[in-house]
Amino acid sequence: MSRALVTGATGFLGSRLARRLAAEGWEVHAVARPSSDAGPLGPAAGSVVLHRPAETPEAFDAVLAAARPDVVFHLAACFVAEHSPQDAARLADSNLRWPLLLLDAMARAGVRRLVNASTAWVRLGAGRDEPASLYAATKRAFGELLRFYASAHGLSAVTLELTDTYGPGDPRRKLFTLLREAAARGERLAMSPGEQRLDPVFVDDAVEAFLAAQRRAAGLPDGRLESFCVAGGRPRTLREVVEAWRGSGGRALEVSWGARPYRAREVMAPPDGPTLPGWSPRVGLEEGIRLMEGARP
Repeated sequence: MSRALVTGATGFLGSRLARRLAAEGWEVHAVARPSSDAGPLGPAAGSVVLHRPAETPEAFDAVLAAARPDVVFHLAACFVAEHSPQDAARLADSNLRWPLLLLDAMARAGVRRLVNASTAWVRLGAGRDEPASLYAATKRAFGELLRFYASAHGLSAVTLELTDTYGPGDPRRKLFTLLREAAARGERLAMSPGEQRLDPVFVDDAVEAFLAAQRRAAGLPDGRLESFCVAGGRPRTLREVVEAWRGSGGRALEVSWGARPYRAREVMAPPDGPTLPGWSPRVGLEEGIRLMEGARP
């Protein structure tokens, strides 16, 4: 395979994947909304063909005709941990309506290989096979769309359910950003009791997972769907993750454990699901934190 179409290529993980594909000689096309900033692509922006289609079937048909991809990597998503009433329509639009336009255009163009990014939050765990949040529910619902296109149009897809990702240059307001900001301001950080177990995967390992998933998707028969968990390989409690970050540079950080409650549908442990054949994480948490913090200006 030598031609790829990537959604989410202007995001943290998607830009890393697009840059890696371009470096390996792929012809890379990316589809993004007009408001998306191409800055995260860095020097690779000159070698990635960026499409910003209108949200119509005809516009997506034109993208597929221009890209002629062997595989589509779908990483674009709207993430909200706990949604407000204003978030519901945005989640449905970004995680269902927009990628449905893409799926339908793929079917018309005869493109039958997809690597799909999902979330470990599609299951609460502890025997509860239900989504942890509205975000996770939309990602799970997208899986039902995949089932239709697999049955009706021969689409084959490998879905990766990621626990979480982290690494250098991450602009998202997630755990390590909050820790860094609180330490810089000398503020005490209010957190939950901290017994939930996390298993984040370093961004370079996540990129390797998508490449391994592409190789697997290439060999699937038409109409086959598979899902695998992608995690860091060693779950830690939130308290242990914070201690690992604090110890990586001798940072002074005060935490008020239990000052905030757990979320109403807190995932207390990472899922125990099938792992992606041919892939395993290489960067442990302590090394990943050192790489992340050492790369900062």
